[in-house]
Amino acid sequence: MGDDISEKVQAAKREAEQLKERIRSTREKLADTTLRQAAERVPALPKISMKVRRTLKGHLAKIYAMHWAEDERHLVSASQDGKLIVWDAFSTNKIHAIPLRSSWVMTCAYAPSGNYVACGGLDNLCSIYNLKTKEGAVKVARELSAHTGYLSCCRFISDRQILTSSGDMSCMLWDIDAGVKIMEFNDHTGDVMSLSLSPNKNIFVSGACDATAKVWDIRSGRCVQTFTGHESDINAVQFFPNGDAFGTGSDDASCRLFDLRADRELNQYTHDNILCGITSVAFSYSGRLLFAGYDDFNCNVWDVLKGTRVSTLSSHDNRVSCLGVSSDGMALATGSWDSLLKIWA
Repeated sequence: MGDDISEKVQAAKREAEQLKERIRSTREKLADTTLRQAAERVPALPKISMKVRRTLKGHLAKIYAMHWAEDERHLVSASQDGKLIVWDAFSTNKIHAIPLRSSWVMTCAYAPSGNYVACGGLDNLCSIYNLKTKEGAVKVARELSAHTGYLSCCRFISDRQILTSSGDMSCMLWDIDAGVKIMEFNDHTGDVMSLSLSPNKNIFVSGACDATAKVWDIRSGRCVQTFTGHESDINAVQFFPNGDAFGTGSDDASCRLFDLRADRELNQYTHDNILCGITSVAFSYSGRLLFAGYDDFNCNVWDVLKGTRVSTLSSHDNRVSCLGVSSDGMALATGSWDSLLKIWA
């Protein structure tokens, strides 16, 4: 009886491998060209010259995360000085400085409505703060607790729902009002480091220390696609503006572009003299540029189609830990371990 079952298991494994091989060969047949070949006729980009237009000073320790508000003017940053600061990026004024219960913060997020910000880190919690209270003082609206590892990333879907990723290898969807977990997403075999919500809000992508990026359907709670290729931890993922592709940044010193419809890697962004890891990635408004923050204090700008580097933004004195493009595409913000945020345009 036992032998019979083990034979069946082996047969099923063999069949699964054969099916995987058929999928692989079918996919290879469909790959009639590469993105770089297809983009050869596209005119090359001129040298991109961006300057620091604003410097946001106020944090007293390393900045670990930042996120733009949808209004194109405000952003939130999180630092291990134990403060969450909401900034006006035009005037450089601080709108709110929120003291955190745990200073070991690793992520922050701005709600699309502008009513809430969230953060989390080594406390394993996602803390939601209401910016529009009647009393005027910002206070904790909710503390979402279920993760058994550090909180690496959080993103609001709306004022009522938020997605989180964690070092416990899972992502979770939460009902903020009820303060409860609605759904758990398990498939990664390493710490999940980053997530990005698709423009259609029904799917999101996560990147993890198992060197894979996974696309999840929030409606079914299932992983619908897995993308491999990176040789080390994926630290950052970001959806392409139209939602059909996403970019990744990894400790293997490469950024990559993966396409959901082609189900494959489309491009790699590497350079012989870039040897350090990537902490963060963001696309320009059109999607033609990919901005990436590096451990060597620089932010490199890549031509997404041609895979060439079109600019290097150097101004920080320590690791660029986070970056983001404003929703109107007019400004890039970089945050660094040098405790400064810089607005580029």
